[in-house]
Amino acid sequence: MRLTTKGRYAVMAMADIAKYGDKKPISLTEIALRQNISLSYLEQLFVMLKNNQLVKSSRGVNGGYVLNKPASQIKLSNIFVAVNEEIKTLNCKKDSKRGCNNKLSKCITHNLWDQLDLHINNFFEKIKLEDLVNKNL
Repeated sequence: MRLTTKGRYAVMAMADIAKYGDKKPISLTEIALRQNISLSYLEQLFVMLKNNQLVKSSRGVNGGYVLNKPASQIKLSNIFVAVNEEIKTLNCKKDSKRGCNNKLSKCITHNLWDQLDLHINNFFEKIKLEDLVNKNL
């Protein structure tokens, strides 16, 4: 399985807003300092999160970002989709006629990895930001 820093950092940043936001905007600088994430990297992530309507921004001295909906309504899978993070365990395309080994048949362990892929993605579909903040895992 491959989960890049893009996906991990996006979840960390969103959880930070959910925990410290309390209806007031949180600056990316605050998130960067608390979570030890590069400010320029956060800026890139938040363009995607904002375009996918997971956060909204406000300008000015007290500006920053707030969640666009309650943390109880934002699934981790929503965050991954917003930052184009694809969590997969297969090297081949699921619907392809060709397998991971580039032959016409699927490899002997294909179904195992396919099932693991389903479990992982179902897990992220069930977990909400609120669960992370309240440590309900």
